[in-house]
Amino acid sequence: MATQGIRNLTLDLRVERFPYHQPFRISGHVFTETALLVAELSDGTHAGRGEGAGVYYLGDDIDHMLAEAERVQGTIESGATREDLQTLLPPGGARNALDCAFWDLEAKQAGRPVWELAGLDRPAALRSTLTLGADSAANMAKASLAIDPEAPVKVKLTGDLADDIARVVAIRTARPDAWIGVDANQGYDRETLEALLPVLVDTRVAQLEQPLRRGREADLDGLKRPLPFVADESALSLADTVSLVGRFDVVNIKLDKCGGLTEGLAIARQAKKLGLDVMVGNMMGTSLSMAPSYIVGQLCDIVDLDGPTFLARDREPGVEYRGGMIRCPDEIWGS
Repeated sequence: MATQGIRNLTLDLRVERFPYHQPFRISGHVFTETALLVAELSDGTHAGRGEGAGVYYLGDDIDHMLAEAERVQGTIESGATREDLQTLLPPGGARNALDCAFWDLEAKQAGRPVWELAGLDRPAALRSTLTLGADSAANMAKASLAIDPEAPVKVKLTGDLADDIARVVAIRTARPDAWIGVDANQGYDRETLEALLPVLVDTRVAQLEQPLRRGREADLDGLKRPLPFVADESALSLADTVSLVGRFDVVNIKLDKCGGLTEGLAIARQAKKLGLDVMVGNMMGTSLSMAPSYIVGQLCDIVDLDGPTFLARDREPGVEYRGGMIRCPDEIWGS
């Protein structure tokens, strides 16, 4: 279902900033806040909201998102639909915010929740990873003991082989029974990756996310994958999905990358047809970002929706993390 072409829609666009409670480090970057584009779309009776965090490694920052949304504001207010949005804007944070605002508005207009409009069953709680930002091995081992003991653990690597090996070994020693996945964020090349893989196998790491740089996917050809490889930066949109087969085992869907729930659902369904497992992740953001991703998560094998846990404050009401699970109350979005 989608909104009909309704004239006299009003679109409010604003920027909101949410600081982290401490710096968050990954390969090549340190983050201290998330700047979000918030879109609110109203027909005069009902209003729908969405937010976008953008994609930092593509230059999709807050200024770019705001400019993209403002570029199509008049067209949307003149009656463009959610389907029109897929060609009005490329994938990215601006389209994500607007697409999710459309879905939220449609749910309110129809008096039906988004999950029902999307053809899904009522959402269930999902087991979600909690992420450890890159730090010293000792600090990361300590941090792994401070998080929910029932949650799967996602470990950020930096591409420094010796340091990353020490990190993984220390965390496995501290958490001998935990599900552990690692995320290289494009930090490796073929040679260093081949040196890392035996350590990941020995420490029973469950999956390796985005080992090589986007554009270097062919370097994986002929490489034996002793554990599942996850495509993140190599899988931006629906158009990338077919090319992942044979090089990756899992596709990580992020709504900021693909441009919203509409395309996120399409990727999940296509990936399953191609024999790929499906993961849902996030580019940080508040619970307003997690709620539509939670819908995609109902189709996924792996869930990584812990963005709000890094924030000094979240929206109210917010998603709940308890017992290794994420729960998204209906009143947050899309009901």
